[in-house]
Amino acid sequence: MSALVSPEQLRDELGAPRPPVLVDVQWSLTTTAGPPGRQLYAAGHLPGAHFVDLDAELAGAPGPGGRHPLPTAHSVEAALRRCGVDEGSKVVAYDQGPCTAAARAWWVFRYFGVADVRVLDGGLAAWRGVDGPVTTEPPLPGTGTFTARPGGMPVLDADGAAEVARAGVLLDARATERYTGEVEPIDPVAGHIPGAVSAPTTDNMGADGRFRSPTALRDRFTALGVGEGVPVGAYCGSGVTAAHEALALQEVGVEVALYVGSWSEWVTDARRPVATGAPTP
Repeated sequence: MSALVSPEQLRDELGAPRPPVLVDVQWSLTTTAGPPGRQLYAAGHLPGAHFVDLDAELAGAPGPGGRHPLPTAHSVEAALRRCGVDEGSKVVAYDQGPCTAAARAWWVFRYFGVADVRVLDGGLAAWRGVDGPVTTEPPLPGTGTFTARPGGMPVLDADGAAEVARAGVLLDARATERYTGEVEPIDPVAGHIPGAVSAPTTDNMGADGRFRSPTALRDRFTALGVGEGVPVGAYCGSGVTAAHEALALQEVGVEVALYVGSWSEWVTDARRPVATGAPTP
């Protein structure tokens, strides 16, 4: 089953007797005034959508585990209950586009046991593109009963990521220039995990701001070495865009283990090797 829902399909589902719970995770890595994304939510969101803060609720505190380590079960449970999520609820997460933060929400919710969670393909931008209604009024807090249970998605630690890079395909979801080490705007060390393959998440998206077709995605990942029986892992700067890679692979039936700490954790240990430059053909 697809983990994506089109704006047109979502509009129909919201008119059903049991509509999905909407979770707004608009977010910006560069916002410094207040919780990133809160201002975007206040400026306009889907009617009935509850805001969830990626930094505070979908990640733990920054530290040795990276900039966006796994959140606690308590944090995720509280956020989902506030959104009105019960056992068996359908959940749709979205951001402003291109689904990076929404993919992180999808992955975290799946990890903590939400069985039916999807991402609005193209985010708020695509919703506006089909004249979907937008409001600035927040809903009342929900009273959900969901219980968070960790372990629903495969994860990697640093050693596991290194092993996948040796024995399988470890996808680096960051921009190419960060992979090669030419540019590093956030973390203190530039480069990539030795053996990793450059696979920017921007290549998952079409010109319309939505995910490319399953056929196009399958061709893309096959060209990167993903195939039957090959262990696949993904990482990025801090575990956010790597979830976008996991979502794209979900669409072609490939399970990927996420290195949640990603590059921001990898470089906290000077003994871990760092590679730079383009991969050898």
